[in-house]
This record gives sequence, C-alpha cells and structure tokens, in this order.
Amino acid sequence: MLQRKDNRTSLAFVLTRAVPALLLTLAAGGLAFLLLAWAAHQSDRVSFQRQERLVALVVSQLRSQVAHDQESSTVWDTAVEKVRADDTHWIDDNLGTWMHSYFGFDGAYVLNPENRPIYAFANGRMTSPAAYDAIRGQVAPLVHALRHDMRDGHATGQGGKFLSPGIADLAVVSGHPAVISVKPIVSDTGKIRQAPGTEYLHVAVRFLDGSFARRLTRDYLFNGLHFAWTPAHGLGAAAYPVDDNAGKRIGYFIWRPYRPGTAVLSRAMPILGGLLALALLTVAGFLAVVRSRSLRLQASEVRIHHLAFHDPLTGLPNRTFFNESADAALAALSGTSIALLFLDLDRFKQVNDTLGHPAGDTLIREFGARLRALVREEDMVARVGGDEFTVMLAGVAGREDVEKLCARIVESVRVPFDLDGNRVFVGLSIGVALAPDHGTDRIDLLRKADIALYSAKSTGRGRFAFFDPVMDDALRLRREIEADLRAALQESGEIVPYYQPIHAAAGHTITGFEALLRWRHPALGWISPDLFIPIAEEAGLIEMMGERVLREACTAAVNWPNRTIAVNASGPELANPGYAERVAAILRVTGLPPQRLEIEITETAANGQIGTAAENLASLRAMGVRIAIDDFGTGFSSLARLQQLRVDRVKIDRSFIHGFGDQDSDEVIVRAIIELAHARGLRVTAEGVETLEQREGLARIGCDDLQGFIFSKARPAPEIDRLVEADDAPANDMPAPQGRTA
Repeated sequence: MLQRKDNRTSLAFVLTRAVPALLLTLAAGGLAFLLLAWAAHQSDRVSFQRQERLVALVVSQLRSQVAHDQESSTVWDTAVEKVRADDTHWIDDNLGTWMHSYFGFDGAYVLNPENRPIYAFANGRMTSPAAYDAIRGQVAPLVHALRHDMRDGHATGQGGKFLSPGIADLAVVSGHPAVISVKPIVSDTGKIRQAPGTEYLHVAVRFLDGSFARRLTRDYLFNGLHFAWTPAHGLGAAAYPVDDNAGKRIGYFIWRPYRPGTAVLSRAMPILGGLLALALLTVAGFLAVVRSRSLRLQASEVRIHHLAFHDPLTGLPNRTFFNESADAALAALSGTSIALLFLDLDRFKQVNDTLGHPAGDTLIREFGARLRALVREEDMVARVGGDEFTVMLAGVAGREDVEKLCARIVESVRVPFDLDGNRVFVGLSIGVALAPDHGTDRIDLLRKADIALYSAKSTGRGRFAFFDPVMDDALRLRREIEADLRAALQESGEIVPYYQPIHAAAGHTITGFEALLRWRHPALGWISPDLFIPIAEEAGLIEMMGERVLREACTAAVNWPNRTIAVNASGPELANPGYAERVAAILRVTGLPPQRLEIEITETAANGQIGTAAENLASLRAMGVRIAIDDFGTGFSSLARLQQLRVDRVKIDRSFIHGFGDQDSDEVIVRAIIELAHARGLRVTAEGVETLEQREGLARIGCDDLQGFIFSKARPAPEIDRLVEADDAPANDMPAPQGRTA
C-alpha cells in the first residue's frame, strides 16, 4: 500500500510539477528564440535604413561637391577675361582637362551669353563644341532656369556655402546616370562688371556609375554596390532609387546590405540551444523551487492583505476597506454624527486625454495626499475608482464642521497641480450625507451623497452640497426639463439670448457684448443656463441651440456699430466639420462684419487644437472672426500654455476676480495671466467684476476689458439698443456701478 501511495505521489508530481515545468521551459526557450529573431530583424532593418540614408547623403553631397569644385576656376577674374577672349588653350587647361584630372569630372562645357558652346571636354579629352549637342536636352532647362533667376536677382550663393549661384540636377548623359551642375563664370574681385544673366556658363558632368560608385564601395564598405536602371536584384540585395529634381526616376543603386542581426543570430543559436538544454536540467530541482515559492508566498501574505484593501496608486483605502469601516462605524453610532463625503474631480478626463494617463495618475496621487493632509487622523479617506474619492468623518459635532472642511478641500484643489512641468487647474465637487440625519445604512447614505454630488455639479461644479430630500426628484426633473427643452427649441421666444456689456477698463466705454442664453419656462420660470446647457449637451441639442443664439446675436449686433459680439461655441459644435461654413453663412445673411464676431471656446478646445476643431478655428480666424478662451484658469492648462495658444483674447474666470484684493494669491495669478497674454499680443477680459475695488485694481494692473454686475447684468436686445444709444451720446458718462444683483 505504501509503495502504491508513493507511486501515486510520484505520478502526481510528474503530472503537476515536472510536465508543467518542462513545457514552461520549452515555451521560454521558444519565446527567447522569437525575441532574438525579432531583435535580429530589427537590427537588420536599422542597419539597412542607415546604409540607405548614407547612399542618399553621399548622392546629395555630390551635387554640392561638384558645384564647389567648379568654383575653384569659375569665380576668377582671369577666367572671365579668358572666356571672353575665347582663349581655348587656357580654357582647356583650367576649365576642362584640369577639372577632369583633379576632380574627376567626366565632362565640361563652356557656354557663351547666347548659350552656344565655345568649348567641350568629353571622353577624356577636349573635343568639338558640337559635342554639347549630345547633352543639350538635359542642360538647357538648367541653363534657362539659372539665367532667369540671375536676371531677376533671385539666384544666391545657396545660403553662404558657395561663392556664386548655380543649379544642379541628376540626368542620364550618354547612357550614364550623372550629376549636371551649371555655374556662371564671374569675377572674384567684383571689378569686372557683367550684366546679370549674360555671364559665360560652365557646365560640369560627373557620372554616378564610374569612379563615384567605386568610391562609395571603397570608402563606405558597401558590398557589391553598382548602378542599375531597374530595381530588379538578387535575393537579399537592396535598391535605393535615384530621382532628379522633378521626381523622375533615373535608376537605382544596388548593393548587398550588411545584416548584423542575422550574423549575431547565427552565432547565438548554438548558445541558445545549450542554454535551453541547461534549463531542462533544472526540472530535477523543481520541488525545491516549489518549496521556495511557497515560503515566499507565506512571507508576502501581509503585503497581499494590504493590496486587497488599499488602492495601489495612492496607498489609500479602497472601496472594500471603506465599506467595511463605514458599516462598523455606523453600527456603533451613538450620540454623535458621521458624515460621508463623495468627491469627484472636475475635468479629470480632459487631463488624461490631453496630458496622458501618467499625468492623470500623478494628479490622483497629489490630490489624495492633499485630501489626507486636510482631515483628522481618525477620519478615513478612500479612493473608490477613477477620480472618485470618499471620506468618512466620525464623531463630528455638527454640520458647520463638515462645511468648513468641505470649503477647505475645494479651496485646496484651486491651487494648481504641477504635472511634469505643466501647471494644471482642475475643480472638485463634493456631495455630503449625514448619519443619523439622513439615515444609518451605508448603501443608502452613499446613494444620497452621490445625489448631492450630482446636485453640486449641476449647479456649477467646484462646490459642495448636502443631501436634501428634494434632491430625490433631481433625475425626474432632469428628464422633464429635457423634454421641455426639446419643445422650447421648436418655438421662438421661450429661449432667447440676453446680452451683457463689456466695458473698456480705461474710459469705461462699451466695447462689446456677450450673448448669454436665457430660458423662461412657462411653468417653472427662469431656468439657469448651468442647468439646461449641460442637459442640452447630453441630449444632443447643443448644436441647434448654438446655431440659434449665433444667428440672433449677429442679427442684433448689426445695430450696435463699432462693438463686438461674443458667442460661446461648444465642443460638439467645434467637432462638426461644417461649423465654420455655418458661421460664414450666418455672417453673410445678417451682414455682420466677421471682425466684430468673437467666438468663445473652453480651455479644453484651446489646448487640444487638433483635428476638426483645429480646422474650424483656423477657418474662422482666416475669415477675420476672433477667438477667445472663456473662463480661463478653471481648466487644466498651465499659464505657460498661453505662449502656444492661437487665440485673440483671454477671459479670466470670475472665481479669480471674486477673491481679487482679498487674497494675494488671486491677484498674483490674475497679474501673471495678464502679463503673459499681453506678451503674446492677446487682449484680456475680466469676468464677474462686482466692486469698485475690483474694477480699479484690474485697470491698474493692465486688464483691457471688464464685464460684470458693477456695469450691468445681461439684458434683452431692446434694452441693449437703448444702452448703446446712451453710450454713443456726446455727453456719455460711465454707468453708475449697480452692485451685485441676481
């Protein structure tokens, strides 16, 4: 029985340990071979690309070298005098035979100002000028182009590399691929005057399939390099196409490329086979490996337990740990309150999409650290997924303490995050539920905190909200509003643009207006744009709404001369390929000059100017429409990005203006934005100006335009007509500050 049991144990070992180990070893060997083969292929490919680039470089340099060699005798007072005197002996010694023997030219010709040959060198000797007729067809276009450029004054010394202008190309000459270079014979001292375009010309010919190909083979160790008219070549050979200036294919350089990867692979195969054999021998020690692995697993039990209850990115408790802790705290609740906070970063997806997931991970880690530093030691902060966090505050004395903490958290996120040199601005929304006020069940409390979070986001983001029973009706109300919104867009008069004046910081005259949508619901009254615009975006109605407000705003602005009209453009509108054409059509119909229209876009659209959005913005700017960034500072761009933005205006968000004069950090940020914008030639508008201190402070630090309740709230078009008439009156005074109004 014992023997039988041992046999079963041995069989189990073979089946569960030895066979898997053997298969794993063989698989690893196969993978190693595949990786080595892939690396060899990549190495061969890189080597071939380098050889190909080397051939291209040498051919390109040959053109310059021929032209440079010509100048040794063509930029010379004596040369000008001798060719004018038709001194054939001198010309042959210096412009023909000598260039052949010294520089290896295969042909040389001299043309008079009428482009007739007076000298020819070919086939290793001076010959009749009529020999030029054999290459006239290839040379004549170059001669014509050079003389044309020299007469028009366009010909130069090619960036300072040459003493005289010239032109070169590749062509087939007498059955040979060749470089043809044409240079004028000019004075080196400038004492001999020549009318541009009437100089004698020197034509040099250098074959590519003779000494040049042999030099390539010798100097650069090309194996079997030669010139061929067709790309046909043997197995393993490479071909580099040779084209003239017009892109016409002349022929090919053929060679057998060096393949270092293949050479290494052939030498490594015996070694790899030996290593594989050695690895197979380790099967005998498989039990020891299993034993060691078991010990390691036991030693890492604590680490595994930690990972099971903590987020690996931030090190904070995860959803499971938080839920268990909340259940325990709620079960022991007695006499005090517990607050459950649901937090969500605003515009986190845009950071990921623009700067990449590593930057998003860094943002999550930094935010987690800030959050942990703001709460007490006994409080729990958890990351429950993505950019969502939860906080449990145990033993809170009252709602006021929670409000203060939420305010500190929201304020901490307003400080920009430094992500690999990019200063990024994001927002934060918080929903809060209290126990026992809102219940004692963890699932129900988190649901209510989530509802409160949705309420905070729907009322403008960057804020916190406590759960209220009326919030349970939020989803139902949203569905009703969406249905009413669809109906309202089919009617006129229910959703209309209002216009808020924009005043010059210096002089306080009205420089323009911003169109702001207003919806007066027949049953619910005025509905905030912060509520119905996100619904329109989610329901796919934003483009219809945007087109309506653009048409009505342009129609109204025609009656407000010398003033701009600003209209917001949503992301879906910019993503529509026909958006720019739609804007152009509305401008034509309404008669509004494009220069008076300003399209306001978000920071996301400004920083991600790619694809269709970029094409639309470029088309709008080309027709004269101005582009502005709305609510600058609330997105995820850094101040340094102002130097790359292709826009005309920056509008500073009201959240910075609200703290202007009270918080030094806000004033410093506003000043930095203004200075950077002005350095880029951009105008700056401050939104949300409500006090005299803000108005005067912004004017003092150089802000161009101001917008806010201190001047006027948004008004319907008829009231704006009267406001423009008053502003244009000769005795116009600055409007009296109105103070903050609803």
